[in-house]
Amino acid sequence: MSHETDTNRRSQLRVFMTGACDGADTLRAAVSMHPDVDFVGSSENVADAAGPLAGGHLDVVLHATRSASLPADELASIREHVRAPIMLVASGEASRLLDEALDADVADVLLLPQLPDNVVFALRKAAHHGRRAETVSGRKGTIVTVFSPKGGTGKTVLATNLASAMAKREGRKTLLLDLDLQFGDAAIMLGAEPEKTIFDLVVAPGELDSEKLSGYATHHPCGLELLPAPLRPEDAELVTEAKVARLLEVAREAYEVIVVDTSPFFHGAMLATLDRTDELFLLAALDVPTIKNVKLALQTLELLSFPRDRIRVILNRANSKVGMKPGDVENALGMKISHQVPSDRAVPVGVNRGEPVVLHDAGAEFTRAVVDIAKALVAGPEKAKRKGIFRQPVTA
Repeated sequence: MSHETDTNRRSQLRVFMTGACDGADTLRAAVSMHPDVDFVGSSENVADAAGPLAGGHLDVVLHATRSASLPADELASIREHVRAPIMLVASGEASRLLDEALDADVADVLLLPQLPDNVVFALRKAAHHGRRAETVSGRKGTIVTVFSPKGGTGKTVLATNLASAMAKREGRKTLLLDLDLQFGDAAIMLGAEPEKTIFDLVVAPGELDSEKLSGYATHHPCGLELLPAPLRPEDAELVTEAKVARLLEVAREAYEVIVVDTSPFFHGAMLATLDRTDELFLLAALDVPTIKNVKLALQTLELLSFPRDRIRVILNRANSKVGMKPGDVENALGMKISHQVPSDRAVPVGVNRGEPVVLHDAGAEFTRAVVDIAKALVAGPEKAKRKGIFRQPVTA
């Protein structure tokens, strides 16, 4: 069989190239002329490539970098526009880049120079793994519920920052669902002024599907989509358990991650959410009333037969000097703390500005803690052997 016939049999790879490094021009010219590649175009500046990245139905994005370490901000900018696998291209010494890429949303790393056929082989492999990941996951999103049985523990702060980190830093298609139906503040903390809420969605005529859901969501600049709580407390009554159940099932089909902010009560909407929750983040704090309530919540979850291995205890304001230590919380609850989130001045500043800390203060201790939670969520209980694939939701 001739090379030309084989090329016609296989579909061409749609590839776009961003960034710059030594040897990138030579690589760009070679790839653009290869018969297996439909080279859509290139741009050194990611911001200038928003159009083709978002609308090109790309198979792979090649991103050239001069950095010796992972260009996290550049990758996050690409992920704002496209879900296709990203393959990094670098020249010279890049051992640190290779190590960091193992834990990142990167399909492969190529060190230049490379033969064009070797590059195309790597591109085809990356595209195949990207399509396989989507098939394996069945586009079933992971539902992460953030809950605390006591107000004032920082539940909404964690939910909004975690969702922002998943969208911006981890490049996941993420929905933040505010189920604190009477007094939800997620929109305020994101600095958003939504035109529609979950109330408008559930009372709208017609069948609920993914397109309708996205149309009622508020789109945040970081890539996150938000479905806010009703504007009026009395409208919460119409957001029934059955409607929340249907909403979550549709959201699973449309998003990779659904972060659910909740009220402090086990009401109907919360029960519908628990039935579909893959990871329950239960917030605790270094004070006796909160620990008492969290312990009662754990007992209630046991009565509801909620799987204990899906519960992650998050200790908020863990560095507060209040005469109690994290070990005391673990002893009182009979559970290990999964993550500790520090008290940080950047948090109230971000809340008052309507700016999630993870988006505007990369150096904050709070940001580092939330990013660690996001990475652990992506990896699952055991580190994923293939990069970028969520673990499958646990079934009871």
